[in-house]
Amino acid sequence: MRTVQLSRRRLMIDGKPSLMLSGEVHYFRLDRADWASRLDLLVAAGCDAVATYMPWLVHELPDGSVDLVGRTSPYRDLAGFLELAASRGLSVIARPGPFVMAELKNEGLPFSVYEPGVGSVGWDSTPAPTRDVDYLAPAYLASVKRWYGEVMPLLASRLAPAGGPVVAVQLDNEVGMLSWVTNTPDLGDAAVDDFGAWVRSRHGASAFGLNVDDVDGWRAGVRSPGAGSLALHHELSVFQRDRYARYFAFLRREAESHGVSGVPFLINLHGTGEGRGRTYPIGISQLFPSYSGQPAMTSGSDHYLGDLTVENVADLYVMNAFMAAVHSADQPLTSLEFEAGLGDYGEDLSRQVPPSALALKTRLCVAQGNRLLNYYLFAGGHNPPLDVPVGDGNDRIAFTGERHGFTAPVDPEGQFNPSYPVLASTLADVRSFGDVLADSDEEFDDVVLGFVPDHYLTEYCHPGDDVRRDQVANLERFRGMGPRDVLARSLLLAGFSFPAVNLQSDFTISQVLCLASTPWLSAEVQQRLADHVHAGGRLLLVGALPTQTPEGTPCTVLADALSLAPGDLVNGSPHYFPSVQAAPWTTATAEVRVGVLQPLTLTQPAQPATSAPPATPPHSPAARVTHEVFAADVSSKSPVGVEVHAGDGHALILTCDYPAHLPFWTTLLARLGATPRHTHNATTPGIVLTSTTTPTGTRLLHALNVSPIDQSLVISHQGTPLFEAAEVTLPARTGRILPL
Repeated sequence: MRTVQLSRRRLMIDGKPSLMLSGEVHYFRLDRADWASRLDLLVAAGCDAVATYMPWLVHELPDGSVDLVGRTSPYRDLAGFLELAASRGLSVIARPGPFVMAELKNEGLPFSVYEPGVGSVGWDSTPAPTRDVDYLAPAYLASVKRWYGEVMPLLASRLAPAGGPVVAVQLDNEVGMLSWVTNTPDLGDAAVDDFGAWVRSRHGASAFGLNVDDVDGWRAGVRSPGAGSLALHHELSVFQRDRYARYFAFLRREAESHGVSGVPFLINLHGTGEGRGRTYPIGISQLFPSYSGQPAMTSGSDHYLGDLTVENVADLYVMNAFMAAVHSADQPLTSLEFEAGLGDYGEDLSRQVPPSALALKTRLCVAQGNRLLNYYLFAGGHNPPLDVPVGDGNDRIAFTGERHGFTAPVDPEGQFNPSYPVLASTLADVRSFGDVLADSDEEFDDVVLGFVPDHYLTEYCHPGDDVRRDQVANLERFRGMGPRDVLARSLLLAGFSFPAVNLQSDFTISQVLCLASTPWLSAEVQQRLADHVHAGGRLLLVGALPTQTPEGTPCTVLADALSLAPGDLVNGSPHYFPSVQAAPWTTATAEVRVGVLQPLTLTQPAQPATSAPPATPPHSPAARVTHEVFAADVSSKSPVGVEVHAGDGHALILTCDYPAHLPFWTTLLARLGATPRHTHNATTPGIVLTSTTTPTGTRLLHALNVSPIDQSLVISHQGTPLFEAAEVTLPARTGRILPL
């Protein structure tokens, strides 16, 4: 018997912090005779757990009965697979759906689920183009109760506290993903009526130019809103968050009613695309109310970034930081689908991911405090036929053909590809520090990145609403990591280690708050930022100074507090090339081309330019706001960079997409009093440094070289060379863990 708990952002096994390394193996895609060899390969690679989907589609028979013990086919013997995993000393991460995706038909749901009223309906009453469902449709929930009534008792009898191998249970999979990627909010009659009740409770019967008591008019107006319906779009997305939270609460209650307790519940977050993590926080935004602060529950990432380079290393870093920003003090980071293999998912040789990417991503994630990594997919297999042909071209359980997981470290036939030995060697290195990493926290510099979940409520846009489409485009342009992703990328590659803070909750921070700001920001968050500065806080705001709330209401609370008046955005084009000149103290030596800028007007007289901050900045909250312009539009001479002293605080406002000139960004942070603890003398960008420490003070330095250039560097801590000033060698695309 083992206890499994989440505490202090640790995964605690029998009261001890643990680092769990897992691989995904689909028993239902393998001959029973091959199960043992795949699990043995998993153990040999350094994993101590196996994860697997448990597809409802596979286990439900045509007569509606469920086979979980292999009485009708060996590939349905879930019980036997769990017993075999236990015999190999492997823990199990159970993923029983209902949805599992995994390239299965209906995303893993049986065909019997799709009764009238279950399928999703979107804008203009158009049926969803996917096999999505209304998660709260009574008929769907009744079917889920039946499935959970079969699979959960089997899992309950094999939980770790009962002496079994199951240490965690994932509820559903990638909830909200299908509606986001197809721009299909759930707008069936029941969902729209539910939305009406929600709106009435918050705003009264009249809202968005509609009346919820006019049922037909309400349904038509929500499904086909007029142009410029920003408030309706925003409210609809917030409402969907609540529906997802209710769905997860239902799943958890059902699981617990069948004895699943004493192990963590997991929620898988979707959102990467095209090798980038820029859209990943959409999944966080959709689902964080479902799990944030919930006991014995945490979220896990699902990321497919391909290679890890200077372009996207900050994506992964910020993904982890934003996940942590909405976790409670007990909820650790995990990764439930950690991309393994070589990336040729289409079998067309259009993409190859070097095995080194797997190693680099592993090193970064464990440095940031991930306590569980599940390598997906570890072993390929074969898709068996459906029991009853449906005439869809292949009549198999999945749409990938007969073979599946052909790019995994272990292919469908059990052969290695080059990622397998890299995985094994990486995990051996990680395991050598395993006890320390399991009980370590990342150490941070005097910088924190602001996270605004509502900036990611962009999953829905009515096809006929150009105003909403423009809003979405500009939110995508400015949010998160900043325009062109330069803010977060520059921080990380300049040597800063930083957490994130959820600005939609009350916060008190002493670090420099870095915010990639958009033209839309709620009055509440604007007021928090204004209070932060006037109370003595430090702020680096990059992008656009907000002028509206997400609903489209004019709002300049923050700008007013800083005595600035933001103008309209000036965009570059094939015939116009906005350019900015920064002051010499920023290290700028020439004007730079930018893609967008927002001119600012100072509503109090500007101070003369200096080469150093004012010797005695004002410290009284009632003190007059003072400005110093440090960057301007070359054409209009309008300020786009302003240093502000307001109350007791200090802010730098930069309203353009300034390039990733690392000395420029480190100088801005130094102006606000923040410098990276770890520095180095490498000349090629691509070095990432961070450190971790245990409660007893055991410290590790994590060094990555994501560039394609071999580098040797002297690393310093607060100006003092480490390792007796010896050079640390980091060949191209490698990393090291170094005791401090």
